[in-house]
Amino acid sequence: MPQHSNRGELIDGVLRCLERLPWDKVTAREIAAESGANLASITYHFGSKDALITAAVVEGLDRWLAEIAAVLSGLASRTPADRFRQAAAVAAATRHRHEGLARMFIGALARAQHDDRVRDLLTEGFRHSRGDVARVLGLGEDQLGNDAGGVMLALFDGLLIQALLHPELAIDGDRLIEAERRLRERLPV
Repeated sequence: MPQHSNRGELIDGVLRCLERLPWDKVTAREIAAESGANLASITYHFGSKDALITAAVVEGLDRWLAEIAAVLSGLASRTPADRFRQAAAVAAATRHRHEGLARMFIGALARAQHDDRVRDLLTEGFRHSRGDVARVLGLGEDQLGNDAGGVMLALFDGLLIQALLHPELAIDGDRLIEAERRLRERLPV
């Protein structure tokens, strides 16, 4: 049976590996086996395993955001604050399922300092995610909306990193809402 070397199959293979393997056990051979692709196709399509994993991380994070957006789609008439609260709840509720993806994201951030290809993939991912987050939360589609989307990404990414370090550091649900309220009270704009 011939092996495939499709970019999308490789990305999906990485994401499936992350569902069943610890992040540090995702090897090029595991990815090739999971995707049904030839091992050499990783280099052919992406240049390196790290670049493939980064492309998969960006795609996985986009899919996670789409999952959150789907839940929020019924809240079109609600305020951005309501959308934020619901998005935070969905992110918290789905975080455990996406833990391998989140750990790979942190690894990709570290590799980006030494690998231009990885840095470029992550940079492009953040560029489009800022606008996507702004649209999902109803923050506007102008530059200020994109900036607000970037601030929200920083908040969610920072909370995700803390929760990955230790579950006691997770700030979910009512605690997040109360913390947001405290920030508005103490740091009025």
